[in-house]
Amino acid sequence: MGIPLGRFFPRGTVMLKDFRPFVAASENIKEFSLGPILMGIVLGILFGASSLYLALKVGMTVSASIPVAVLSITLFKGLSKMFGLRKATILENNMVQTTGSAGESIAFGVAVTMPALLILGYDLDLERVMTVSILGGLLGVLMMIPLRQALIVKEHGKLIYPEGTACAEVLIVGEKGGSSGKVVFGGFFLGLFYKFFNVGMRLWKDAPEKAFSFFKGSAISSEVSPELLGVGYIIGLRTSAIMMAGGVLSSFVLIPMIVLFGGPLTEPLFPAKTLISEMSVHDVWRNYVLYIGAGAVAAGGIISLLQSLPTIFHGAKSGLNSVFGAKTDIKKDRTQDDLPFSFVIIGTILMVMGLWFAPALHINLFSAILIILFGFLFVTVSSRLTGEIGSSSNPISGMTVATLLLTCLVFLAVGWIGPEHRVGALSIAAVVCIAASNGGTTSQDLKTGYLVGATPKYQQIGLLIGALTSAIVIGFSLKLLNDASTIYSRNVPAYVITDMSSLKVKQKVAGPEAALDKNEYFVYQVTDQSSEETLKVLSPGKYLVNDQGSVTYLVDPGINGVLRKRDDGTSVTKYEAPKARLMSLIIDGILTQKLPWGLVLLGVALALVLELCGISALPFAVGVYLPISASTPIFVGGVVRYLVERKKESSANTDSETGPGILFSSGLIAGGAIAGILLALTQVMDGFAAKLDMSSMMGSLATSDLFGMMMFFAMAIGLFAIGRKKSSL
Repeated sequence: MGIPLGRFFPRGTVMLKDFRPFVAASENIKEFSLGPILMGIVLGILFGASSLYLALKVGMTVSASIPVAVLSITLFKGLSKMFGLRKATILENNMVQTTGSAGESIAFGVAVTMPALLILGYDLDLERVMTVSILGGLLGVLMMIPLRQALIVKEHGKLIYPEGTACAEVLIVGEKGGSSGKVVFGGFFLGLFYKFFNVGMRLWKDAPEKAFSFFKGSAISSEVSPELLGVGYIIGLRTSAIMMAGGVLSSFVLIPMIVLFGGPLTEPLFPAKTLISEMSVHDVWRNYVLYIGAGAVAAGGIISLLQSLPTIFHGAKSGLNSVFGAKTDIKKDRTQDDLPFSFVIIGTILMVMGLWFAPALHINLFSAILIILFGFLFVTVSSRLTGEIGSSSNPISGMTVATLLLTCLVFLAVGWIGPEHRVGALSIAAVVCIAASNGGTTSQDLKTGYLVGATPKYQQIGLLIGALTSAIVIGFSLKLLNDASTIYSRNVPAYVITDMSSLKVKQKVAGPEAALDKNEYFVYQVTDQSSEETLKVLSPGKYLVNDQGSVTYLVDPGINGVLRKRDDGTSVTKYEAPKARLMSLIIDGILTQKLPWGLVLLGVALALVLELCGISALPFAVGVYLPISASTPIFVGGVVRYLVERKKESSANTDSETGPGILFSSGLIAGGAIAGILLALTQVMDGFAAKLDMSSMMGSLATSDLFGMMMFFAMAIGLFAIGRKKSSL
């Protein structure tokens, strides 16, 4: 991976007695203070929000530890020069990255699970999202505390924690001087302004597309977004090419095949309710290919989990040994001072009580204990896998799938198949997913701290603070993104509800449509368990009903919504949330048994074919699942990374996790994602988004596919130029 391990692992396996941290245990320098904690909270919220945005779009995130460390070093140096303050110590900078890294891991867990509520026909309740985020984030830290000695200390030299080790290198070089922060800031502001000019001011087309009339049903398109270009650069050519291959299969094989064979049909083909001949390319993808992709993603996640079984068993055994009776002969000093085990026990008991009594989660005592058991198992597994392959490659979604499958099977066996049990099953999976994600990040941060000589107790407190603050804000960010892209459409089938006694909740129309309608309406939720009479007319979803019982509006959510334009023709950005769709399919498939299993099994077969060919099925499956417009810019980023590494003078100079291309790409991701969130705010502010629209200044260029691609390739060329520079670390 190109990570500079020589400082920490000079002779292969390192004996504990030979290891010396950068800051000796006998040194007492500034570490835990208000400034680093506050900066860590702010950066954690920033990267948490950007990671949430990215996960909703393409179902993946990248580790935030290194960018946060670089920004901490740069910001503290800038503050020191501007105000004459003392220079931050290496341990204070480490505290910033420790506190700030929790945001990214919690955001991934939330984006993988919580949007499934919308798909299942429920509202995205802020109380439920925040409860799950807080409990899962804190559980991940608590479960990792007793594992630190076993995984971080005793396994030193065996578990290298690649990204944690690279982060330690960044902190050490930053202590001696370096200018990498300028690279991250450069990428951040380029991504921010590019997105603002593109999506906010609409100066050029944000998703150029070309359909091929000679090949009916086929089309190529690309989101010209900085965050997806940055993702492609970070994951590299091989993974991005496999993902693009999935997109090509979807757009140039599956969709044209469905159009070719389904076009002559005179009746809708399940699960669609419209004739295939009347569908757009996107409609075909959503009604059929989406289920094939979801089956492939589920199979790929389970396969990756099965491949990790030896590690899972070994990790679980190590974790249990560390908790029950494993002794250490290491002399306890500052660098070995953890939070007491009694704190973990009390915290776990409080966690069980919180899970049990939280009204938003709909779970009982048995389910709460199940969460703790699954949580400890998968935090252990996640922590060990992070030590072997890094947090960015950690198969958290596979662990979540396994948790959800087991939970749903248990629920089915005891007859818990009602609507409230679906929410309960999702809540269990969500807490475990967030705990496993944050547990892996926690272990990575503790490894960084071990290498630089930090105090574990202070890091663990910082992680708890970072997890709590990030979890609170992420709930608001998720609701904002969904509400900003929610469409209130009057284009609904004529349907009158005769019995309105069950309708209690009322709400007003929101968003741009609110300016035209100030009335209150009853909320009517249609699920796949509604009456057959209702489902013949209305698709599952949320509707607004007037006092006379007439369905007036379809409330199409911003996450996994069907509509792409408002009634006035204005385009709206939707979020596919691929992993959340997978979770909803698992719950529906087991508890309601109403899935189009033929399509899902086609996806499973695709994943098996890829694995038999020696190719990782998961990125390919994600490519099939997502529209090709998301895979194309990621592929371009991977090509740029490949060209950069070919131009390097030797393989030793390839762009590592601390190289300028990686850091610039991290900035692009954060800047583009933050711009997306800020622009989402304009959608909920009456008339403000329309005032930003300056497309008339550009004339025909604003709608030109060619000009949009030219602007995107200009940014890609800039990334190539930055990537070729020598690292300042």
